[in-house]
Amino acid sequence: MEQRTHTTPDGKTVIVLMPTGRLDITTAWQFRLKLQESISRLSPHIVVNLSQVNFIDSSGLTSLVAGMRDADKVKGSFRICNVHPEAKLVFEVTMMDSVFEIFETEEEALEGVPRSVATG
Repeated sequence: MEQRTHTTPDGKTVIVLMPTGRLDITTAWQFRLKLQESISRLSPHIVVNLSQVNFIDSSGLTSLVAGMRDADKVKGSFRICNVHPEAKLVFEVTMMDSVFEIFETEEEALEGVPRSVATG
């Protein structure tokens, strides 16, 4: 799994994770641990680039939901981009495309990282 660090113009660190192959019951747990580690140790702002994931099942979706919740807990952001066409169908059928912030490109996902968190 590829991992890159991006710094936004206002100085926020964003971790870009790019899993490959299948995000299913055999790989989802390892991916979940990678998300947890990235959020807790590196940055609460995560972009998951799914361009190299051609199959995703309920275990994979669960790991993404858990990552989104972890980021939310620490007032971070969790975005998905470049969803492979075969995996995109799973998001649409399960209506998870309305749960996640999904962007066409990694650049769009990185541009949209919140500049500041409003407190109130």
